[in-house]
Amino acid sequence: MPRLVMKFGGTSVADLDRIRNAATKVKREIDAGYDVAVVVSAMSGKTNELVGWVRDAASPEGDNRPGFYDAREYDSVVASGEQVTAGLMALTLQQMGVDARSWLGWQVPVRTSDAHGAARIEAIETEGLDAKFAEGTHAVIAGFQGLGPNGRITTLGRGGSDTTAVAFAAALGAERCDIYTDVDGVYTTDPRITKKARKLDRIAYEEMLELASLGAKVLQVRSVELAMAHKVRLAVRSSFSDEPGTLVCDEEEIVESNVISGVAYSRDEAKITLRNLADSPGIAASVFGPLADAGVNVDMIIQDISAEGFTDITFSCPVDDVARATEAVERGKADGSVAYDDLVVDTECAKVSIVGIGMRSHAGVAGRMFRALAEENINIKVITTSEIKVSVLVDRKYMELAVQALHDQFGLEKVGEPSLA
Repeated sequence: MPRLVMKFGGTSVADLDRIRNAATKVKREIDAGYDVAVVVSAMSGKTNELVGWVRDAASPEGDNRPGFYDAREYDSVVASGEQVTAGLMALTLQQMGVDARSWLGWQVPVRTSDAHGAARIEAIETEGLDAKFAEGTHAVIAGFQGLGPNGRITTLGRGGSDTTAVAFAAALGAERCDIYTDVDGVYTTDPRITKKARKLDRIAYEEMLELASLGAKVLQVRSVELAMAHKVRLAVRSSFSDEPGTLVCDEEEIVESNVISGVAYSRDEAKITLRNLADSPGIAASVFGPLADAGVNVDMIIQDISAEGFTDITFSCPVDDVARATEAVERGKADGSVAYDDLVVDTECAKVSIVGIGMRSHAGVAGRMFRALAEENINIKVITTSEIKVSVLVDRKYMELAVQALHDQFGLEKVGEPSLA
């Protein structure tokens, strides 16, 4: 029989009533003729509770610095949240007359690296699952976890259950991977910012990957990367309605669409400028090497034209990284590895981006974007582009206005030519 992977996030399994609701959706797919593998997250709020217990147990004095606890034991505790949900989902399905059993990461097994707390899936051995499917038994799999080379439980980090679901869809040759969440699909932008936001029927992997990396929170970046690499068709659907969701698929499955598919934003960005650096070979490495070592997530980068042997370098990063960033560059100045006259920090920024595969074949998109912002008197601080994306840094107070202006400029509330696929 064809196979289907169904993933339910924390809000979708927050209590027994919601688990029953999710199980009803699973049974409907089984009755339609699918072998189903269900991937579940921990109940909403449970992972944070477990993390808090780890920290309190490891340091009653409240030392919350990264790495102060044994990451192997952290994984052992935190992975238990998904174990509970998997067992409850299997019991609920059994009560509905479905032959189902739960599987933990080590039981499948899901082979991972040994980076506890941020492990990567290396292989999924599906022989046990295949045998159970042949017997008519459906699988409920604890997401977010696996088995490291040292025989210890590992966890996959943020978005780990989405990644688990996509990896199983690839390994099992599933027809589709349905991601059930508290939203009913991928929208042209955040409906909380503009009521004109429209749910997309389909979106290409590349577009979804850009939107996810630029601030859209529907899917995690790692899961989209994995889906694109293995051509796994993803459907984003609501756990609380039966409305059709959004299919994330290959570009070839989208016959025609708008030039721009969506507007994304990241609210808490900062702009850091180093003024009057000596313009010499290796200067950029001397700045960004220490930033990388400090774990600073640098995004946009601009280096000004050299004047009289000096240049300015500007970059953006999340506001939460500003302290580490300034400490890293000031340390470089103190030890003589980098010289600059002034360090200017602006923590009141936001990043707004337009994304669309149609940009490849349509000229003037960036110009339209800049014109729309100019008409609203919004000043652009930094610009960066890729083949299917243009991002700008603006004052945070203008972020919502910028999103609304760009959504209107590209007519995203209107549906493009209907797909023939």
